[in-house]
Amino acid sequence: MSHTLDTRELTPLGVEYIFGASLVAGVNDRTSALDSVVFGVDIQSGDVRGDAPSYALVVVDTRDTASDEVRIERDVVSFRKLRRLIERDEPAIVATDNMYELATDKDDLVRFLRWLPHGTRLVQVTGAERPEPLSRVASRHGVPYGKDPMKEAEAAARLALANVGYEVVAFENTTTVKVSRGRSTGKGGWSQDRYTRRIHGSVKQQSREVESALKEANLEFERDVTEKYGGYSQALFTVEGRPQDIPVSTHRSGDTRIEIERERRDGVEFEPLVKRRDRVIVGIDPGTTTAVAVVGLDGRVLDIHSTRTADTPTIIEWLIERGRPTLVAADVNPMPETVEKFRRSFDAAGWAPPSDIPVDEKLHRTRDVNYENDHERDALAAALFAFDDHEDQFERISRKVPADVDREEVIARVLTSEESVEAVLREMNDDDASGGDDTEREQQEQPELSPEQRQIRNLKSRVERLESHVEDLNETLDEKNETIEEYKKELSDARREERREARERREVNRLERENGRLERTVESLEAEKDELAEKLDRLKSLWKLDHSNFDDVNTEGNLAPVKIVEQFTNGALDHTVEEYGIAAGDVVYLRDASGAGRTTAERLAAFDPRAVIRSGNLSEVADEVLFEAEVPVAPADDVTIQEIDELAVARKDEIAAAIDAWEERAEERRKEKQKSMVDQIISEHRAENRRQ
Repeated sequence: MSHTLDTRELTPLGVEYIFGASLVAGVNDRTSALDSVVFGVDIQSGDVRGDAPSYALVVVDTRDTASDEVRIERDVVSFRKLRRLIERDEPAIVATDNMYELATDKDDLVRFLRWLPHGTRLVQVTGAERPEPLSRVASRHGVPYGKDPMKEAEAAARLALANVGYEVVAFENTTTVKVSRGRSTGKGGWSQDRYTRRIHGSVKQQSREVESALKEANLEFERDVTEKYGGYSQALFTVEGRPQDIPVSTHRSGDTRIEIERERRDGVEFEPLVKRRDRVIVGIDPGTTTAVAVVGLDGRVLDIHSTRTADTPTIIEWLIERGRPTLVAADVNPMPETVEKFRRSFDAAGWAPPSDIPVDEKLHRTRDVNYENDHERDALAAALFAFDDHEDQFERISRKVPADVDREEVIARVLTSEESVEAVLREMNDDDASGGDDTEREQQEQPELSPEQRQIRNLKSRVERLESHVEDLNETLDEKNETIEEYKKELSDARREERREARERREVNRLERENGRLERTVESLEAEKDELAEKLDRLKSLWKLDHSNFDDVNTEGNLAPVKIVEQFTNGALDHTVEEYGIAAGDVVYLRDASGAGRTTAERLAAFDPRAVIRSGNLSEVADEVLFEAEVPVAPADDVTIQEIDELAVARKDEIAAAIDAWEERAEERRKEKQKSMVDQIISEHRAENRRQ
């Protein structure tokens, strides 16, 4: 590698040695990753989405060196060369401040993780889903930092070596080992059976060897085989372990091949390199089922648990394993006595909402987290709402805490003692400074302060008070700005609502004008209808006088006119409407009732005829439409229709009888339909009960 020189002294081999103590100084009592190789990577130029990005690479090697020394190498490499070096050296960790400097998107990141050697982990040293700036993390852990990409890569490597950061994980600790045919069985031939039997026998033999190797390694697994002629065509082993733990490798040999693939998770997740007992917020929902939720001071959900059998000491032990409770929260007001007991057990601060948290707000706040039941939801909501209530306070405290002071410890003391940050810092400094015999220290004479020193002390105190007041004023200003933004939003919403109402008023006016026009059209059509009805009455009178062959039925008031439609189509309906008109209460005769669809039937039903006499059978669709519209339909055999030229009449009593018969059939049909619907509801109800 080529090396970037600095003021440090290099050995003749071009490798820099530094003392391990300085490398991991100030890392908050973490255990460093000893006896390993760590790659620190930061993008030097270009972009991973571009053609040729280059990377600043810092290799920290703690192998084969003295216990207090590590070796560092630096280089600027291309992405292809970086992958070659990872394949060659198989480092324990590839550390970066942003995982998307090595992949274009999530799918590309998963492919990169799949490609990494089995013993290599990708670590994002700046955090998990919401990473911090690298400068802040490095300062907090006492690691040298510079804005130069090479210095950022070195800071990432140093932090990872000290087990700072989160491993990027996309695969489960479950591996699939697939033993299958290494070549095709072919299309046939005189020796095809023997050839196929040999391949399947080889797969079976290879699967037995794999099974034996897994058993010798004491690995738990499940086997699923596909039996074929002469043996197996495939054997699938689902192994509880990582690929490096499995004594089988991917290879292809003759008739068989072995493929090894890790089971992928639903998405990309983050796992801390070191699980520490950090300060946490605990939400508790007591009752027959007790649920507890643990949330970090950064708002990240760490764990959720519910139980109906565990007692209080067991739950306390469970919480102690996951952190040091700093704030214990409930979702109701006042805080239940059980939650108060937990708070006193941990000597933590308490939080309760001003009033009981509504269920819809709980659902909204916990929508991004998976939980098992409503009790876990309530406990999680209590912890998250407590974090929301203190988030600004945590940020203000963090800004005031120096880099070399434990931020979480300061937050815990401020919450429990309700003192200012400055007072807590002074108390912590006094605790750190105390170390001698208290009696002797009390006996020491305190030097008398000079007037200048007293003035300096008073001025410093005044500056602290003023700075605190400025922060309060800034917070007030922020709150006022937020209020102004809310008012602006309300004003914008009001203007938007006013514009919507204006559009509605214009639309109402337009519809009123259109309604007036349609009413005038209806009046005109009603007048035209009355005129046509009078014309029809005159035609019927003339027809009765001119046709003597109707004498047998022409009793006073016993005949009803019938409108003839040659075929049940839109065209035939148009012809009848144009020639004679169809009005509500008319009797319509369909000379050919077949072939009508939904649209034609709906159009006929819209005329609201008194009855429809049909020759031939209606389609199922047309029959259903007329039935739903309650239009009586009778076969032509039930009504005597007498035609003269283009006019027709029928006996009113026969029409009435046909309508009565239809009513009886319709009632039976409605009962059958209702019965079928009730049966369906009962079936669905029974099925729902079985699922529950």
